[in-house]
Amino acid sequence: MKRACVCVFFSLIFLNRLAAQNRYIIQLRDKGSSTFTFSNPSAYLSQRAIARRLRYGIPLDSTDLPVSRLYIDSIRNAGNVTILNASRWLNSVTIFTTDVAALAKINSYSFVVKASFIAARTSATSGNKSGPVFNALPNARTEGNGAAPFNYGNSFNQIHLHNGEFLHAIGLQGQGMEISLLDAGYFQYTSLKAFDSVNKNGQVLDTWDFVNRENSVVEDDTHGMECFSIIAANIPGQFVGTAPKASFHLYRSEDASSEYPIEEHNWVCAAERADSSGGDLISSSLGYNIFDAPLQAQSHTYADMNGNTTLAAIGADLAARKGLLVLISAGNEGDDPWGKITTPADADSVLAVAAVTTAGTPAGFTSRGPSSDGQVKPDIASVGVSTVLQLPGNSIGTGNGTSFACPNIAGLATCLWQGFPEFNNMKIVSALRQAGNRFTTPNDTTGFGIPDMRKAFLILVREMVSSSLTAGPCQNTISFTSKDISTMKYEIERKTASESSFTKIGEVAAGGAVLRIQSYQFKDTLVNVGAGSISYRIRQIVDTSAAGFYGEYIDTLTVNLATPCITTGIDPLGLDPASITLLPNPAYDKVTIRFTSQEAIPDLLFRVTNAKGQLITTYKRQKRAGAQTFDITLATYPRGSYFISIYDKNRLLATKELIRL
Repeated sequence: MKRACVCVFFSLIFLNRLAAQNRYIIQLRDKGSSTFTFSNPSAYLSQRAIARRLRYGIPLDSTDLPVSRLYIDSIRNAGNVTILNASRWLNSVTIFTTDVAALAKINSYSFVVKASFIAARTSATSGNKSGPVFNALPNARTEGNGAAPFNYGNSFNQIHLHNGEFLHAIGLQGQGMEISLLDAGYFQYTSLKAFDSVNKNGQVLDTWDFVNRENSVVEDDTHGMECFSIIAANIPGQFVGTAPKASFHLYRSEDASSEYPIEEHNWVCAAERADSSGGDLISSSLGYNIFDAPLQAQSHTYADMNGNTTLAAIGADLAARKGLLVLISAGNEGDDPWGKITTPADADSVLAVAAVTTAGTPAGFTSRGPSSDGQVKPDIASVGVSTVLQLPGNSIGTGNGTSFACPNIAGLATCLWQGFPEFNNMKIVSALRQAGNRFTTPNDTTGFGIPDMRKAFLILVREMVSSSLTAGPCQNTISFTSKDISTMKYEIERKTASESSFTKIGEVAAGGAVLRIQSYQFKDTLVNVGAGSISYRIRQIVDTSAAGFYGEYIDTLTVNLATPCITTGIDPLGLDPASITLLPNPAYDKVTIRFTSQEAIPDLLFRVTNAKGQLITTYKRQKRAGAQTFDITLATYPRGSYFISIYDKNRLLATKELIRL
């Protein structure tokens, strides 16, 4: 009896000490007595969230069902208890109480697994806290953005490191996509100039503060606002973000005045709201390892960085399982004793982002990998050194940190996915990893490296390409489908049995004002080609600009020619061999093209390329039968060698070299 009294005495001491700490996490045993069902998901998921699950074949499971209302009401009614946040994914509730009896009662409930101390006190709003030292930038315009659709100003280099302007140029600027930011606050975003377009166009769809449980997030920390600006800014000539036309959910999960495990629980609750509200992507520049007193004992170890242990990592992987694309800053511990990534960057289904300069040099402070279970971490890298961002004083400046690398690439990832809604989040993750400059030799500093958005685009395009080859008498027809826009083109190359290398035999111009899947045909008339194997390659040129000419092979086809196709100089299509003369050549300010063919050509196309094969310009003309002349002005052409190629639609008729003096 005396032993039992002692146990009760110490239990009361323990509960009194717990109650003095104020905030707890209540882990629940199940979701019993739930009024929610799988047959009526609209009761707890938005139509957009349901559509995502249907599009990508994601089944509903128990983690989608909200926490039992009966359980929450029982906890609330146990005494002087305030419900903070409930997590459906973790099946847990955080509470505030100083009521010892209430805590004891909650612990006695059969549906409660345990109640654990998770934060020392209730924090007041953090306000505009001081942070890293930032540098202000002048308002001067930065030129040299080429054919990019925006005058990016000072932010051009942080976008150009990934060739991100390519996505913007083909119309992928975030339209129709929803990005959820999870951070410590978005101080004054409603009145800062980087967000003029966002505010005017109503691009902020949802806000919630999981720390203070209110809608407003504008009076809190500046960190989230700075990250937000890197994606959303639209100040032409000074600062343009990586997805300026996306829509946004702004969630405050972090209490910047302290560091306790409750913030990980808040993070998971915010990720759940990103999911249920229908978001596409999470960008979060938060990480956890060491907690403040008196909760140092709950601090994480490197062994915990295995993607399966911490609340935040479990939540991040669940967000990915629900179909969201999740990007997390790797951490700024590279110069500290910890050195490694922080959680939830260790989650295996997220992209952990390291920091590099605009020249691609890794930052000394960027956290290193791998995860403790041997995953390649970080996954990718972006600009986190002197990253251009909005400052709270309504000036544009720069800052350092993986916090800023994460939103920079998150915005571009959003634009990439916008172009390929056919693919799920993990296909986009794979494409971004494969597009990294270290994909074949990943390391512990930048992982798979710095993604190139043009390469990522073509990786996804190749997943969609289909092609076939139909052989006829001395004419092969190549049919293919791909995703493109009118600024692109295709080059067709051929290698016969007698040739050791491929030769370009024609081009196909892409059509369509918007990015979409399209079908094409190319007919190759065989002249003086011997019997044997003939191979064709299709090269899609996605960037035809002189400054950024870029393409890759998307498919290869082979056919066997049973009998040779020998001619006596007569064109099998009924045309005399075409001839082209350039006068003068070399030329200075103008060249006259004299072109001869037997038949009229209503869709004559001139393509001028430089010595590297980069397209300089095109001209469309109509041609009558016989000889005809055409003039081209050369005043804007730099000195050098050029090639003028003439096509009848897709068929190459003649090519001639031109020297510009």
